[in-house]
Amino acid sequence: MAGQALFQGATPLAVRMRPVSLDEVAGQRHLLRPGSPLVALADPQRQTTGSVSVILWGPPGTGKTTLAQAIARSSGRRFVELSAITAGVKDVREVMQEALTQRDLYGQSTILFMDEIHRFTKAQQDALLPGVENGWVVLIAATTENPSFSVISPLLSRSLLLTLEPLDDEDLGLLVDRAVADPRGFDGGVVLAADARAALIQMASGDARRALTALEAAAAMVAEPALGESGEITAEIVGQAVDRALLRYDRQGDEHYDVISAFIKSIRGSDVDAAIHYLARMIEAGEDPRFIARRLVISAAEDIGLADPQALQIAVAAADAVQFIGMPEGRIPLAEATAYLASTAKSNAAYLAIDRAIADVRKGGFGRVPSHLRDAHYAGAKKLGHGKGYRYPHDSDVGVVRQQYLPDPLVGRRYYEPTTHGNERDVSARLERIRKIIDGQN
Repeated sequence: MAGQALFQGATPLAVRMRPVSLDEVAGQRHLLRPGSPLVALADPQRQTTGSVSVILWGPPGTGKTTLAQAIARSSGRRFVELSAITAGVKDVREVMQEALTQRDLYGQSTILFMDEIHRFTKAQQDALLPGVENGWVVLIAATTENPSFSVISPLLSRSLLLTLEPLDDEDLGLLVDRAVADPRGFDGGVVLAADARAALIQMASGDARRALTALEAAAAMVAEPALGESGEITAEIVGQAVDRALLRYDRQGDEHYDVISAFIKSIRGSDVDAAIHYLARMIEAGEDPRFIARRLVISAAEDIGLADPQALQIAVAAADAVQFIGMPEGRIPLAEATAYLASTAKSNAAYLAIDRAIADVRKGGFGRVPSHLRDAHYAGAKKLGHGKGYRYPHDSDVGVVRQQYLPDPLVGRRYYEPTTHGNERDVSARLERIRKIIDGQN
């Protein structure tokens, strides 16, 4: 009996355990409150009302297909599923025509579930518009990419955008326990140790499909078909079945920008452990190491600056090393540079200085270069007064002389204001003395 529960044909466990109603759906409680659009869609009494089309946006394994199928089963509506990977404009038009026929002849509403809609071209998405606008179908579209960039505006304006969240540990635990006990799953045919349950939840990273797939793989490892029995699933078995946790990362999607943002902000905030963590996530996800190295160089200049001039040299050296040795060894200089930048003194004074100066220039605050600073090397320049009165700083014992360098409209303007962090503490004191000499205060 246990063996039968473990091996139910070729149907994956994640498919067998799909909810048949919204009551069985784990997670997404913010979308399933009484009276919500999804609940209204699932109401069999509202076949002719509450038929707003929706776009479900969320990471893989959060229940987009599950919600669509549960709504169709609960509502009694006709359900048609298309994948943007395989369907074309012709397929969409055929579905629309059939949906119109079913509505007019039999009064039956159709739910069209469109998976991976972000893969549809503009022309293909345009083909959906008549059916959605005229109510021939209720579109439930699923995407893992931001619809604002991947779905055409007319379709967005005619649909309700709903965001799905990764499942939390409680939701994943509920799904795993149900799969162990439910007749659709293992029907009690496996024993799941507490540490194995915790490992499955951790490895899933909020992905229900990942959790159930890992559970199925672990169950297959402990099964003994010859005896018709199965052993206990332990954390060690789970680790052997799934060699690593699912990493949520898309080099062209939100996670790409979220992780690099967290990486830079962790360096800026001097949390070396967090910075190394985000570096590891990018490396494991296959991020271009040159992109990481470029961000380190920018961070060294923007967030550290003259508080530690060595930081920029180390970042540039790491970038050169990655280019020279490649991966996976390139992770070592990247980690070295990350740790150095995160743990050293910080200053954005140089970054602020150039931005202030650019802002003045853009506003027209520049004026003419003082005549004594202008180029006097070409013929006729001296007759124009170029270079007249220029004082050579090296002729002074201290290497600094009283002299105007800024254009007249900007005299006295301060762009660079060093902090008291790290090396800039010395820079600040030295600069104060220099400015007094230049301004004639000494």
